[in-house]
Amino acid sequence: MATTYGTPIALASDAQAIAKKHKSITVTVLDAKKCQELGMGMFLAVGRGSDQEPRFIHMTYKPAKKPRKRLCFIGKGVTFDSGGYSLKTSQGMEDMKVDMSGAAAVISAMDAIATLGSEHEVHAVAACCENLVSGRAYKLGDVLTSMDGTTVEINNTDAEGRLTLGDAITYARTKIEPDEMFDFATLTGACMVALGPYTAGVMSDHDALVKAWMSCAERTGEDMWRLPLTARLRDQLKSQVADMRNTGDRLGGAITAGLFLKTFAKDTPWVHVDIAGPASLSSTRPSQPKGGTGFAVSTIVEYATRA
Repeated sequence: MATTYGTPIALASDAQAIAKKHKSITVTVLDAKKCQELGMGMFLAVGRGSDQEPRFIHMTYKPAKKPRKRLCFIGKGVTFDSGGYSLKTSQGMEDMKVDMSGAAAVISAMDAIATLGSEHEVHAVAACCENLVSGRAYKLGDVLTSMDGTTVEINNTDAEGRLTLGDAITYARTKIEPDEMFDFATLTGACMVALGPYTAGVMSDHDALVKAWMSCAERTGEDMWRLPLTARLRDQLKSQVADMRNTGDRLGGAITAGLFLKTFAKDTPWVHVDIAGPASLSSTRPSQPKGGTGFAVSTIVEYATRA
């Protein structure tokens, strides 16, 4: 069945095409069976309602010499987001083919990194699926078990990106063991409420790493602003039947999403970049066309090749 937007399989094909161009890049694509074997219960639950098969993409760039550091860039790859049973309005759903912008950014950045060269070993990871409604779809009240064994009570099926990213972060932390990792996601409307449509929200509990990242963003001209990762808001994620819920209260929603992801990053130096606003434009700007902007690609490439 034809679609007018990218699918998980299409994104995997794009990653494979980039790897074919560069001897320094390899790519591994995991299907649902392989993800099940790894225990990715959150990622697979989100994609369960769609006829489009999920794909978990892992790209690796290796420099000719011994790498200085091992970096991992992780992207949200929800190729269409209906909201699931917490269904979006028609207007809210209209632009949801851009919910894979984080995955598109990290995959595309690998092409530029291989072209320019880097002193680091660089990995790109994207958990790609669709969040749709069907008899198979995950439901409110479900308790999911993540790749690292954390159990999560679902109180909003439209907070699906953090579920896919949680398993992707665990995969990166345990299978890649990076020195530093970054995630990119059109994650929360709350971030847009706080910062407007052109600015990404940045969260981290690692001051030196976020300072280095923000310095790269300033050089590339991509507008980012650090938000506090306020630990006391973690209480909003408490659950009576699981280790935590997938959403907190309305107030501080961008921050509780960041705290949810921090659960899976554990002690690995990590930065979360919420690109919900600047990932796409509803109208043209002097420097950008309407639609997807490729936001974060420039800063990722800057960080991987210059930092």
